[in-house]
Amino acid sequence: MSPPRPVHPAVRRSLVIGLAVACFCFAYSAASAEPKPSVAAERVELPKAVPDPIEPLNRVVWGFNRWLMSAMIKPTARLYRAIVRKPVRTGINNFNRNITYPGRLINNLLQGKCKGARNETDRFFVNTIAGGAGFVDVASRWKMPKSDADFGQTFGKWGWKPGCYVMLPVFGPSNERDAIGFVADTGANPITYLTPYPFTPNDPLTYLTPYTYYSAAATYNGLSDTVDGYVRGIAAEKDAYATLQYAWTFVRANRTPDFQIKGEQDRATLETLQSALVKVKNPEFPNRSATRSVLIRATGRKLDFTYWMQRKKAPVVYIVPGIGSHRLADTPLALAELVFQQGFSAVCISNPYNYEFMERASTAAMPAYTPIDAHDLHVALTEIDRRLGAFYRGRLEARALMGYSVGAFESLFIATTAPTNQALLQFDRYLAIDTPVRLLYGIGKLDAFYQAPLAWPQEQRTTNLENTFLKVAALAKSAPGALGPPPFDAVESKFLVGMAFRLILRDVIFSSQQRTNQGIIKQPVKKSRRARLYEEILQYSFADYFEKFATPYYRDLGIDLNAPDVLANAGDLRAHAASLKGSRKIRVIVNGNDFLLSPEDLDWLRQTFEPAQLTVFEHGGHLGNLGSPEVQKAIIRALDGLRAPSPMRR
Repeated sequence: MSPPRPVHPAVRRSLVIGLAVACFCFAYSAASAEPKPSVAAERVELPKAVPDPIEPLNRVVWGFNRWLMSAMIKPTARLYRAIVRKPVRTGINNFNRNITYPGRLINNLLQGKCKGARNETDRFFVNTIAGGAGFVDVASRWKMPKSDADFGQTFGKWGWKPGCYVMLPVFGPSNERDAIGFVADTGANPITYLTPYPFTPNDPLTYLTPYTYYSAAATYNGLSDTVDGYVRGIAAEKDAYATLQYAWTFVRANRTPDFQIKGEQDRATLETLQSALVKVKNPEFPNRSATRSVLIRATGRKLDFTYWMQRKKAPVVYIVPGIGSHRLADTPLALAELVFQQGFSAVCISNPYNYEFMERASTAAMPAYTPIDAHDLHVALTEIDRRLGAFYRGRLEARALMGYSVGAFESLFIATTAPTNQALLQFDRYLAIDTPVRLLYGIGKLDAFYQAPLAWPQEQRTTNLENTFLKVAALAKSAPGALGPPPFDAVESKFLVGMAFRLILRDVIFSSQQRTNQGIIKQPVKKSRRARLYEEILQYSFADYFEKFATPYYRDLGIDLNAPDVLANAGDLRAHAASLKGSRKIRVIVNGNDFLLSPEDLDWLRQTFEPAQLTVFEHGGHLGNLGSPEVQKAIIRALDGLRAPSPMRR
C-alpha cells in the first residue's frame, strides 16, 4: 500500500490559517454573545449584518490594509501602469481568470448549476484556443455568459450561514465561511501544484513555488487599476469599514433577488438614485490633482483641499459638495473635471457636515446653525485662496463659488453675507445646483423616506428590505444599465435615498460626539468598537438631531434654534430674499421634481431670480441628472463671463 501523498505546502498553509480564523471567530462569537434589546414595533429595523464580534481586531487589519494600499500599492501602481500598458494588464487579468476555470467548474457542479458549468467550459475552450491561452477574452466579445462560482458560495448554498465577519490582510472583507472557501479555492487552482522540483518537506525552498510569485503578481496587477478609487473611497468616508462590512453581507449572500416591481414607482427618487453614476470620465483625472492644507486659526488645525490648476491665467471655481460629502467623492471630482476641461482651475473642499471639515475647520462642535457653518466655510475658502495666490502669483482670475445640494444652500448664504464681510474672499459668481430653500422641509422629506418601509406589512418588512439590499448588491456587481432601469418600487427607492442620508447623519453624530460628548448616546463612543453604537445612532432622525443634539448645544452658546427669527435666518432662504434678489452674481440650477423643493419653494425661486439667472429642468430628482449633457452645458453657461477674452478661446 503506497503512503499517503503529502499535502501541498501552499494548501497546507492556507488550511491552517483558514481553520484558525474559523475557530477563533466561533469561539469569540460564543463568548461575546449578549441578549439583544427589544425593538419598537413601528420602527424601521434594518436587516442584520454578519456579526462582527472581533471588530477591534478587524479594524486593526483594516488599518493595515489602508496603509498598504495608500503608502505602498498606490504609489507603485502609478509607475506600474506607466510601464505595463492597459492591454497587457487586461491580458494578465484575463489569463488569471481563465486559468482558474477548474474551480468555477467544480463549484457550479457542486451548486447544481449545470448550465453555469457548461457556460464556463465553453468560455474556457474559446478563450484558450482563440484567445491565446486566455490573454484575450474572446468569449466576452462573443457575449458568452459568465457563471462565477467559488467554494464560499458553495458552502452558502449548502446552508452554511456566516457567523463572523473577518477582515483579511490584503484580500479585505470576508467571513469564516469564505475564509475556508478561500483555502479550497487555492486547492482548486492548477498553478498551486506547479513546482520546479519535487516537494521536500524539510526543504524550505520548496515552499516558494511559482504559484507564490504568480499569485502575488496577479493580485498586484488586478489592484493596480482599482487602487486609486479604493484609496479615494475610504478617504471620502468617515468609516468606510462599517459601510463595507454591511454591504458585504448582501454581496456574499449567494441569493438571487426578486427583481419584480410589485408597486408603483416614484420617478423623482428613481432619478435621484442615478446620481450614484456621476463619475469622472477620465480615470486618471483625480491623479492629476494636488492636495495642500491651510491653517484654520480659529481651530488651530490644518484643513486639506484638492485642486487642479490651469497652466495659464484662468478663473477659479471653488466646489462645495452636498451634505456630509468629502472633497474626493465622485460628484465633486466629476464637477471639477467638467469645469477644468472648459479652461477653469478647480478647487474642491469638504462640506461643513463632513467629518474632515467638522474635525479641522468647524468652530462649533456640530453643524446645524447655517450662519456659523457658512462663516467657517467662507473663512476656509479665504485661506485656501490666499495660499493658492501665493503659490501661483498672477494665475488666478475671477473666483466662482459652486455648490450643490446643501453646499448650494451654504453658497447662497455666503452670497448674502459676503458684502458685509469684506475681509473675506469676494466671489465674482455664485452657482447653486439643486439647492433646497427650506432646510427643515428638506430634512422632513428625508426622514419620511427612511420610514417608507413602514408602508409594508410588518411580517413582510424584513424580507422586503433584504430583497432591496440584494438588488443593490446585484446592481453594484453588474455593468451600468446591464439590468435595465432601476428595479425599485416607490417604497424601495424612497427608502434607499433616505438610507443614504441617514448614514451621513450617523457620521455627523458620531463625529460631533467624539468632539463633545453630550451624554445623549448610551453606548460608549469608541473608535475600535462601533457596531452597537451605530445601531443606536441610526435610530435618530434629522429632526432628532436638531432637537436633541443641536438645540441644547447651541442653547449653551446663547443661540435659541427654536426662536422663529433664528430658525428662519438659519434655515430658510426666503428670509434673505432681498439680498439674493439684488445680486446679479447668482445663478441657480434646479429640477422641477426635486423632493427637497415644495411647489411654493419653486415659485419663490422663479419670483426671486431673473430668467437669465434661474434654470429649471422638468425632471432629474435631486442631482439625478447631474451627469446629463444638458445640465452640464447649463453649468458651463452659468459660468460665462468669468474668463478674460482670449484669442485661443471662442
